[in-house]
Amino acid sequence: MTFWGTRPHALALVELLLTGEVRRRRNQESAWSTLLDLGWARRSRRSGVLELDNVARDSVEATLSAAWPEWSDFAERLRELELPYTPNGLRELERHDRIEAASMLELPSRLNRRTAAAAVAEHSKARLGPFEQLVLEDVDVTYDGLVRMRASRGLAVKRDGLVTAARGLTQLLGELVVSDRALRDGTQLAGDIPRAVLTIENLGAYLDCPAPEDVLVVHVPGWNTRTTKDLLEGMADVPLIHFGDLDPNGIAIVSHLRRWRPEVRWFVPEFWEDYSDEKGLMRQWPVMEWPPDTPPWVRDLSQRDMWLEQEAIVMDERFLWALEDSLK
Repeated sequence: MTFWGTRPHALALVELLLTGEVRRRRNQESAWSTLLDLGWARRSRRSGVLELDNVARDSVEATLSAAWPEWSDFAERLRELELPYTPNGLRELERHDRIEAASMLELPSRLNRRTAAAAVAEHSKARLGPFEQLVLEDVDVTYDGLVRMRASRGLAVKRDGLVTAARGLTQLLGELVVSDRALRDGTQLAGDIPRAVLTIENLGAYLDCPAPEDVLVVHVPGWNTRTTKDLLEGMADVPLIHFGDLDPNGIAIVSHLRRWRPEVRWFVPEFWEDYSDEKGLMRQWPVMEWPPDTPPWVRDLSQRDMWLEQEAIVMDERFLWALEDSLK
């Protein structure tokens, strides 16, 4: 591709040719400099604006036609939609065309958020803006999270009149796993309500830590708690305890969970401090906001440039005793 064949540079020629001037923009900086070097444009009295040198008009048009033969069609469509001859204008035009094409598609009643974005937006990770959402108004857009659980005693799963013991499913599958789509279709937790819900950040700690049989253990690995929230919606009165790493991300997850459930208890057993010299990781802490119930020795970790991993303490015999204490 030639220099002028790149869209931002070619659009600088379009803007210069059709409006007689071109503004300085970060993504067109090279085009700006080249126009001055070639003598096709000169600085105007306005800061950040170049004016077309009419002597160079034929050269500009010939170069543009060679680099982008369809430029006049795009320019006409930009004009019809009252969009500027700029990279932003072209993006809006392309977005308009995608939405128009998507509105003609026969979309299914349910789509994953990434698939939906790929169908109606620029790419699968693109934001779904108001117009994209309008195209998708009849589509159930899913995030398709999963919740991995260690079922508490007496817990059951129900849907459409069918009730199944959660521990029976665990024996078959190794864990109790519920998907976002299952929840949307009516799957719910039932049976005996657990004494508490223990959410755990890391997979190893989730799988291996001891827990009372009447406590539901849930893997919550980070910020994507949407499906967990939906699953536990009917357990607003059940205490929720979180156990995570003592590092910046682990502290931030506690704050994140408390924005959903302000009463979330933070499980930080005192004996954990005993592991700091042997198991501590020498890492810096950023400036951050600490939860108000942060133990002083945890705050001190930031002064020592030390992080503590939760896996280090799950095999300690004091773990279960400390957890029982936190449930009182």
